[in-house]
Amino acid sequence: MTTIEESLRAISERVRSHSSTMVTEEAVKTAVVLPFLRALGYDVFDPSEVIPEFTADAVGKKGEKVDYALKIDNDVRILIECKPISVALEKKHLDQLYRYFSVTNAKFAILTNGRTFNFYTDLEAPNKLDTRPFFIFDVTDFSASVISELRKFEKANFDVAAILATAERLKYTSGVKQIITKLMEEPSEDFVKLVSSSIYEGRMTSAAREMMTGVVRTAFREVIMDVVKSRLSNALADTQEVIEKIDEPAVEEPEVVTTDEEREGYMIVRAILREVTTSKRVVMRDQKTYCGILLDNNNRKPLARLWFNRSVKYIGLFDKDQEERIIIESLEQIYEHSERLRSTVRKYDSAGE
Repeated sequence: MTTIEESLRAISERVRSHSSTMVTEEAVKTAVVLPFLRALGYDVFDPSEVIPEFTADAVGKKGEKVDYALKIDNDVRILIECKPISVALEKKHLDQLYRYFSVTNAKFAILTNGRTFNFYTDLEAPNKLDTRPFFIFDVTDFSASVISELRKFEKANFDVAAILATAERLKYTSGVKQIITKLMEEPSEDFVKLVSSSIYEGRMTSAAREMMTGVVRTAFREVIMDVVKSRLSNALADTQEVIEKIDEPAVEEPEVVTTDEEREGYMIVRAILREVTTSKRVVMRDQKTYCGILLDNNNRKPLARLWFNRSVKYIGLFDKDQEERIIIESLEQIYEHSERLRSTVRKYDSAGE
């Protein structure tokens, strides 16, 4: 588990639990932005690296300040503007970032309200901040792909060329996703007319348009669900084939060796379960073919099995009547099963074993 992932999960939980108290910019800075910058490897206690209340010459308006400027290799490279968590981020909030961007060596700007982070650069015109972000993420709902993009902004890995290489694609992909999401929830009149023109033969009265709007909304959702179900079915079929191969007995079983990956997997499981039990109850017991994780060191209370001793890795879960093995490509995917792991602990505790 890397620092940035641990920190984002802590920030995410903080925002979910205490967003009602983040009514000022200062609260957002303290509770979210500074921990976020620290997760990226910046020294938030070094004012020459993380510069608060940053000002620059020739901005055009005296007294204006940007909340933070990040210096990398002695050059200002990232500007940050914060808003209260209750504020919906809009184009008008870019004014200060827009002016400062053109008079510094900054290549990126971040606008945030503590929940949403909008990342900007100058894809459309050199040294002129774009009005649309190229990358957006919600700190309460982030994925492995978001972590991958954020790692490019870590102090140790910061590479302008690497970020810009994918920025344009991210910008337009994000825009298209927003439009599709909006069309799914609120199909526009033009969109309804477009998809109805070849299937609805009657006159498009207001009543017909209202009816077809509901039909389009439902159909849109069902198409998405059909695609998801189809992919799940194919994945389950592939998984079964892989598991059959994995279950073939090995010719020579090696001695029990606990690998670094197994130790890290165990630490991730233990971190996940801290919300429902104490760490000392979560015990690792390694075997020749898998690494077992037990509750109370009791074989009758398996929490998970890490099947990492093969080319195809998977995790075994026990929240149901028998073990369910799920293929994983990275340790990060263990977090996708957090609630199932917690449910397993609750199942054993409620049984009073």
